[in-house]
Amino acid sequence: MIRPKVLMRLIHINWVMMFHGLDEIVLKTHLFRPVRFLVYLSPHYWLKKEKDNRGVRIRRTLEDLGPIFVKFGQALSTRRDLLPEDIADELVKLQDKVPPFDSEIAKQIIEQSLAMPISEAFAEFDDIPLASASVAQVHTAVLHSGEEVVVKVLRPDVEERIQSDVDLMYELAKIAERFWRDAKRLRAAEVVAEFEKTTLDELDLIREASNAAKLRRNFKGSDALYIPEIHWEYTRSKIMVQERIHGIPVGDIKALKAAGADFKTLGERGVQIFFTQVFRDNFFHGDMHPGNIFVETPDKYLAVDFGIVGSLSLSDQRYLAENFLAFFNRDYQRVAKMHIESGWIPATTRAEEFESAIRSVCEPIFEKPLKDISFGLLLLRLFQTARRFDMVVQPQLVLLQKTLLNIEGLGRDLYPELDLWQTAKPFLEDWFKERLGPKAKIKQALEKFPEVAENFPEVPKLLFQALDSAANANSQLTKHNQEMVRLRNQLEDNHNTTILTIIASAVVISLTLLFQ
Repeated sequence: MIRPKVLMRLIHINWVMMFHGLDEIVLKTHLFRPVRFLVYLSPHYWLKKEKDNRGVRIRRTLEDLGPIFVKFGQALSTRRDLLPEDIADELVKLQDKVPPFDSEIAKQIIEQSLAMPISEAFAEFDDIPLASASVAQVHTAVLHSGEEVVVKVLRPDVEERIQSDVDLMYELAKIAERFWRDAKRLRAAEVVAEFEKTTLDELDLIREASNAAKLRRNFKGSDALYIPEIHWEYTRSKIMVQERIHGIPVGDIKALKAAGADFKTLGERGVQIFFTQVFRDNFFHGDMHPGNIFVETPDKYLAVDFGIVGSLSLSDQRYLAENFLAFFNRDYQRVAKMHIESGWIPATTRAEEFESAIRSVCEPIFEKPLKDISFGLLLLRLFQTARRFDMVVQPQLVLLQKTLLNIEGLGRDLYPELDLWQTAKPFLEDWFKERLGPKAKIKQALEKFPEVAENFPEVPKLLFQALDSAANANSQLTKHNQEMVRLRNQLEDNHNTTILTIIASAVVISLTLLFQ
């Protein structure tokens, strides 16, 4: 049974969609079928003005529905190959042009968090937001030391709005698992739980600042990626102050061309940065839509917004690397066996049948640049294959898959001629050599040597204890065997005595009968 609060939110979502002229979607939903005729009694239905185009209506609907829906629109905006052009153009605005909240409220939040007036914290503060997104908005400022910074401020009451929608997603997941056969295979509730974790983490700006600091260390001195510095003395849970960067938005292709950007290098570096974060550092930026990525021409990326980051377990990391490399080498047999061994598909699956299915999906896209690959069709066919073989979704990899799609979308816009496979394959081969080759084994042994050396004086004592335990065990076993032999002999004696007694009794009875 859906809780009243969740039901009201569901009704509100449908109402907002109707208000923005998405009647055809609302009236087809199961919830409104019994009362769809009531829409004609609404004054809004008859008095509404001429509709904007569908892209504008969809964008405004997502903005009004709140952060979760805006993030959904942001994710879609990176995949122009999957959307009609008019819708894609509008969804791009969700990346950093969400309607801002009142700047006076923003300044109140800053002053309460820092326990000081704005003028004491900053020499200059711009009331007009530089950018506004689903969870926070950003103002430019200047410190008294003269450094240019940006101040990120959480939206008021954003946590309550997000939690409301997450509760709704849980309810829908439960309903789906009850009535939709594929929902259990897709592990809908676990996917929602993973989404909730990453989204709520984004609401703590101290955590985001820590993420930025770690990424900055990981790419210190890099020619490919720059992460701005955090000013910790002005950072709190609801505000974050960091170095201001100056770059061209990665989605502004015209400006990049005018500035002489090296699109080929940018395309290749985007893929390399992704694989470096996932496999070398095991710590990746999980929200790489174009609103968070800038370019310092000709070929250097600048990244912001580190509220969502991801990492993998060592087993998932190695498993993914092996899968990627097997795909790149077209070793579909290896891919099929790994899926069965990992339990991602049932153990009863015939490996050669799964191998054939994967080959039919992947083979047509090799040796083609991004512009000639329909990833929409590829994803559709992969989903169909997964469903056919009852493949279980791995919730811990959902964020990684989303990030990979974002990276591919950026690559398509920047350099459509990019060969995704040939760019990534050398990186993974080098990673395997470093982690699993002979040198890696020697390095691991050397790293463990101090621990072994520290415990070496204890070895004779431990060896003596082991030998003593073994001797005691042998002694106990010998004693036990002797008891068993004694017991067996006693049983045999008792058995022989019993037989003799029976024979003697039989003889006595026979003689008694004979002499009667």
